[in-house]
Amino acid sequence: MSTLADRVSVVVATRDRRASLLRTLRALPAGPEVVVVDNGSRDGSAAAARRLGATVLALPRNAGAAARTDGVRRAGTPYVAFADDDSWWAPGALERTVELLEAHPRLGVVVARVLLADGREDAVSQKLARAPVGRSPGAPGPDALSFPAFAAVLRREAYLATGGFSRLLFFGGEEHLLALDLAAAGWQLSHCADVVARHDPAAGDVAPGRWARQTRNDLLVTWLRLPVATALRHTAALGARAVREPAAARALAGALRLLPAALARRRPVSRDLADRFATAQRPLG
Repeated sequence: MSTLADRVSVVVATRDRRASLLRTLRALPAGPEVVVVDNGSRDGSAAAARRLGATVLALPRNAGAAARTDGVRRAGTPYVAFADDDSWWAPGALERTVELLEAHPRLGVVVARVLLADGREDAVSQKLARAPVGRSPGAPGPDALSFPAFAAVLRREAYLATGGFSRLLFFGGEEHLLALDLAAAGWQLSHCADVVARHDPAAGDVAPGRWARQTRNDLLVTWLRLPVATALRHTAALGARAVREPAAARALAGALRLLPAALARRRPVSRDLADRFATAQRPLG
């Protein structure tokens, strides 16, 4: 008889956040293997995680979000739950996710409802619950054409078949590209409110340049997967901001530097998927 540990593993990517990582490891449910992928930390994170019983993959340098792919490859289970070093899964969440994935063979990603430290539901979960892009036939919840990685449990075969998180993007907005690739491959991505992830980021925990990196990557995603007209429009809009905003200028310069590599990897999705993705990105009124 299979156990939870036979069906799902937890992958945590981290870098130089030892105290926060240890809090996460202590909060994760017992049973599933926890694979910590250490992105070249220098604060003893890897050794401390091993002492708590985690399997540790210590990378020689920071691989960004793509480090999670090393963890997925190491996991020997059909499903993989991601966590960040400031998030964890609520009791019963992983058991429920396994039930959903085994009941829905085309379900590639279960996107959890995220609760913050004070018990409030985060803004992304509130938006997904309102089903801005509808609900696919037979899906267990509203469609999710993006998701926070720490709130996702993925079918391992689907993740690896689509290449996982992009090394080109490094970090920031990498979930958008993966969501498009999974949807284009025919997988369902569903927000399931009865699966709960907890998130407790440190106050003011925003790295310098994070907005510029996120904006750079958002523009690269348009060139990687969306219609040329959309990509040109977004580029022009960022260019107009770059004239007066230094952060926008950094984002644009970064995108232009990586644009040749993005064009070499360009695989446009269908018009219908591109339109649905645009809807998913709009703020709800």
